[in-house]
Amino acid sequence: MSELPTITHVSDRIVVGELASPTSSRSVTDTVNGSHRFVISGYSLAKGMGVGKHIASDTFTVGGHQWAIYFYPDGKNPEDNSAYVSVFIALASEGMDVRALFELTLIDQSGKGKHKVHSHFDRSLESGPYTLKYRGSMWGYKRFFRRALLETSDYLKDDCLKINCTVGVVRSTIECSSLHTIQVPDPDMGAHFGMLLENMEASDVIFNVAGEMFHAHKLVLAARSPVFHTEFLCGHEGDAQEIVVNDMEPEVFKAMLHFIYKDALVEEELEATRTSSTTPCISDTLTAKLLSAADRYDLTRLRRLCESHLCKDISINSVAQILALADRYHTAELKSVCLSFAAENLSAVMQSDGFEYLKENCPALQSELLKTVAGCEDDSSSGGGKSKSVWAQLSDGGDTNGRRIRQKT
Repeated sequence: MSELPTITHVSDRIVVGELASPTSSRSVTDTVNGSHRFVISGYSLAKGMGVGKHIASDTFTVGGHQWAIYFYPDGKNPEDNSAYVSVFIALASEGMDVRALFELTLIDQSGKGKHKVHSHFDRSLESGPYTLKYRGSMWGYKRFFRRALLETSDYLKDDCLKINCTVGVVRSTIECSSLHTIQVPDPDMGAHFGMLLENMEASDVIFNVAGEMFHAHKLVLAARSPVFHTEFLCGHEGDAQEIVVNDMEPEVFKAMLHFIYKDALVEEELEATRTSSTTPCISDTLTAKLLSAADRYDLTRLRRLCESHLCKDISINSVAQILALADRYHTAELKSVCLSFAAENLSAVMQSDGFEYLKENCPALQSELLKTVAGCEDDSSSGGGKSKSVWAQLSDGGDTNGRRIRQKT
């Protein structure tokens, strides 16, 4: 009897691998908020400028967009016959469909805290945030306040109004899950190079500045300054062990080395030598002397930092001195700011001591200022540019009393 065949059955199996770790994300919509205070001095003089004409605040930035406050002393709506003042917030930069919340507050200057507030914040909005479609779009109130009531209220004090504006730009972000985060420390290269300067380790050159010795490293200086690069790597100073620096004070050279090694200014020392009773002249400040050093050694970033500091000190009495420095040390941006400021405040600037120095020592700058004044007058839309008499005095070399000034030759 033959054997029956043996049948072996292998079942089909589906092998399921391990599930990947779940991930998640979350959409978060919130606002980036910022505020600006607009002070309107001389309110009574602003009246009568005309319906639909406004006074604009300086622009301010919130949520990556620029904004401005528009105040209409005679109202924006012709139908109201100047019975109301109007206040609006305008989108002052390019943008499409910018969604935002707004708040306008007219400050009660009596100290009682009874401010007039129009706000989107902290209340339910039926249609959501306001959308500004394009640059120049505005949100606000044509009938912000009845003018007759405003002029007898505590909101107006010493012919001055104060308006606070808060803008909350709506943004949406996606937050993704992350298993780990690693905190990266702040850059510390400047600190390490600063220690190299302070410890004088491996220094290979000594600078003699008015008898005071400064140890430094040729490669560091050459990397930071094109002038030092030429002297040490291409010129005759490559093998020098000691270099005498003329026409520079030790404190200035020390501050310059501090910048070269640490990429920062000695802020406390700069503040200590700002114009005061002991340093009445701008050119005597450490900032001005550092600007000279930056020009001498072609330190572009140091030059710009000094420009920024000097720009903060521009005033009626100082602008002529700062303009002369800007021209001497080739700081084009600071020079442009000084020319614009002097042109806008020409009558007062011409009576300052610094302007006398400018006329006697920098006649070419006087010509540039004349061109700037002419440009300001051409750009003036209200016809209220610099007076022709003052302009003529400047153009023919006269002073503010009409006397002829003889130019120095």
